[in-house]
Amino acid sequence: MRRASAFVLSLLLLCAAGTARAAELVMFESAACEWCERWHEEIGPVYPKTPEARIAPLRRVDVNGPRPADLAFVRGIRFTPTFVLVHEGREIGRITGYPGEDFFWPLLDELLERLPRERTAAAE
Repeated sequence: MRRASAFVLSLLLLCAAGTARAAELVMFESAACEWCERWHEEIGPVYPKTPEARIAPLRRVDVNGPRPADLAFVRGIRFTPTFVLVHEGREIGRITGYPGEDFFWPLLDELLERLPRERTAAAE
């Protein structure tokens, strides 16, 4: 019984650690941001279906609201949208502004290439 309890506890901790370490693409946005709206029209509907989203799911944060505690380390958000790639509690890189669909994907791919290889290989 004790061994089974220890196994279950270990499994739960492992799952929690895996979740906390997942990469995510954090979109800092504002309701008054026209470029944010354009991103949502051009990229928003397809992003969740892409390989990029499997590597770094999108998380939206309103710059006018309270900053989530787990993103307190992200500083210097002055323009919207700003996309910050976060992994293991640290910023990997960012895209400031939305340069249009043709430029967004290559810029995002550059950011994703900075992730540890095991993270990107898991999504392939």
